[in-house]
Amino acid sequence: MNLKEKVKIKQRRLVLSCEDLLGSTFNMTDSWIQDTGQLAVDHTENRFSTPVHYRPDGYNEDLNPQNTREYDLRSETSEGMEDSVVSSVVDKFGFIHSEATIEDKDDREGEEVVDIDLLRRRETKWLKMLEDWDDYMMKNYKKIRDRCRKGIPPSVRSRAWLYLCGAKYQMDNPSLKNAYKKLLQKRVRSNWDDDIEKDLHRNFPTHELFGGVYERLGQQQLYDVLKAYTVLNPTAGYCQAQAPIAALLLMHMPAEHALWCLVAICDRYIPGYYSNELAALQLDGDILFGLLKKVAPGVYRHLKSQEITPTMYMTEWFLCIFSRSLPWPSVLRIWDMFFCEGVKVLFRVGLVLLKYSLPLRVRKKCPSLYETLTALKTPPPEILKEEFLIPAMLTLKITEDDMEREHRKQLHKRLKNQSCPNLS
Repeated sequence: MNLKEKVKIKQRRLVLSCEDLLGSTFNMTDSWIQDTGQLAVDHTENRFSTPVHYRPDGYNEDLNPQNTREYDLRSETSEGMEDSVVSSVVDKFGFIHSEATIEDKDDREGEEVVDIDLLRRRETKWLKMLEDWDDYMMKNYKKIRDRCRKGIPPSVRSRAWLYLCGAKYQMDNPSLKNAYKKLLQKRVRSNWDDDIEKDLHRNFPTHELFGGVYERLGQQQLYDVLKAYTVLNPTAGYCQAQAPIAALLLMHMPAEHALWCLVAICDRYIPGYYSNELAALQLDGDILFGLLKKVAPGVYRHLKSQEITPTMYMTEWFLCIFSRSLPWPSVLRIWDMFFCEGVKVLFRVGLVLLKYSLPLRVRKKCPSLYETLTALKTPPPEILKEEFLIPAMLTLKITEDDMEREHRKQLHKRLKNQSCPNLS
């Protein structure tokens, strides 16, 4: 097979649904979000159970981020492309590579084999579920969960994400028929507008939508989605970590759909992550560290002995939902499960990365904080591949009860320290 045939196989087809798929139960008033001044953490519900917004009758809209904070994110994917690319090709995910890179990769790994019959069967099953979504979600959630864990077929992924995150019930709301256009017509605070503008070129510049032939279109849509969310949530405002999330969504769906998925992620899946103090993120970091004691005691003791706090290594993982930390096939598989199962997926992925990035032989070579953080920043490539990562996280010996128990423990400790700061 010559190079042109290989490139043709790898070409990515954009699948953008033009149907008016989904809707909202949000009240589009300027005061629909209130600043409670409390931790944006769900104190009453089982934090690690199936998110309630999957169910039409249980759609909860009380959890929202409070403030905004610009977090300086750095990643290899943020680096610009070289000034000149003489000859380049686009892979099936939309990322731009030189022909030499593609050819070398093929020589090392061989062509990716796709079982077309299997893919078509999975597509048919998903289309059937989507036609009767509410019934499936209420009566056969485990079937949906299992199919998300196997990976959603690319041709239906965008539509499935919309249904899974509850954006369907936002866009179906008649009062929000023209909400997206109205949000774009409103003015946003100048400092947030400037921050959004500065961040546009930093997000996936090697992707065809943001750094290729569609660069102007992609960056404009990214600006529109981030502006609309900031206008919709003036209390939460804009955080730099929201940009890669919005960009990833735009790779799979139109801008209006991406907005409502972003609303679901920021306000329901990871509420409070983008507040000024990052209180909810810090709490989840403590939960992750507590769970690590059960999953990998040796790694736990090593990190504790070197006084490495969770926010030193998990901030970008959780804030960006691993979109800047893993190979793209692994990112998409994790997002498939995240939309279905919620934040517990992030904990499982984080625990796998910690456990297998710092085995005993590596820990022996990490006498100080610097070496340890370097090892976590550059984990072995083989543990990042979906073939290893997904089975490892699904077979991890940690239960939902373990997560909920650790959540209650860390929340109690944090609230106690808040009420009695002199004892902390």
